[in-house]
Amino acid sequence: MTFSPAAAETLNSFFKDTDTLPDDYDIIFTGDLGKVGTDLLYELMEKEGYDLRCRHSDCGLIIYNLESQDVHAGGSGCGCSASILNSFVMHRFEDKSFKNILFMSTGALMSPTSSMQGESIPCIAHLINIKND
Repeated sequence: MTFSPAAAETLNSFFKDTDTLPDDYDIIFTGDLGKVGTDLLYELMEKEGYDLRCRHSDCGLIIYNLESQDVHAGGSGCGCSASILNSFVMHRFEDKSFKNILFMSTGALMSPTSSMQGESIPCIAHLINIKND
């Protein structure tokens, strides 16, 4: 399962609603798309006319080392998001390295009933804009 389509849809809607571009932000974080999901996010966003490659970082890819750890697609999105937001990101706000970021966590709406019935699992993405004036 990949959350990339939900992340792409949320970002695309946000950029259109706010009339902003990826370059308007210091960095755009996703929770834990992993390497596979990050590549898919880039592909989906490029189809919409947005290039995230120079502005995006994935929390799971920050925590894990793909060369030395066998993590496949990553780890827990909520765990990676919380760890990076409350350490790496907040420290960058304190030292004024970051002034305006987008931070997005992704997840799934798990339902035992729909899973047992063979239904798809809806994915969601929550986006916040954090500013340091």
